[in-house]
Amino acid sequence: MESREISIETAGRRGVHDLTDACARFVAEAAAGGDGILHLFAPHATAGLIVMELGSASEADVVAALDRLLPRDDRWRHQHGSPGHGADHVLPLLVSPSLSVPVISGRMALGTWQSIALLDPNADHVRRRVRLSFVPA
Repeated sequence: MESREISIETAGRRGVHDLTDACARFVAEAAAGGDGILHLFAPHATAGLIVMELGSASEADVVAALDRLLPRDDRWRHQHGSPGHGADHVLPLLVSPSLSVPVISGRMALGTWQSIALLDPNADHVRRRVRLSFVPA
């Protein structure tokens, strides 16, 4: 298994952060044309990983939907941080901190419109980490 940690500069911006190119570069190097699994893990309590279409304005829709499901108000028992931060700690209910993608012939087997992204609803952090691991077949 080959593994590497990448850093995502969020600048304290809530939202969707594209990881597809970083994953593709890692897979090209680690898989060396072979088959296997790309596994991603975000070691954060308030961020998760998603596969979705990016660049079609869906990113704003995802954040808006998340805010409807997990309102950013004072209803949460977890009260520290920015307003509504307690909702961020419920995110794992909906969005996993891990994700696996098949790798075939050294390339991620994503669908035509699929991209890999970090969903970070928490504006309290300016940098996030994601562990990429390639497990050969």
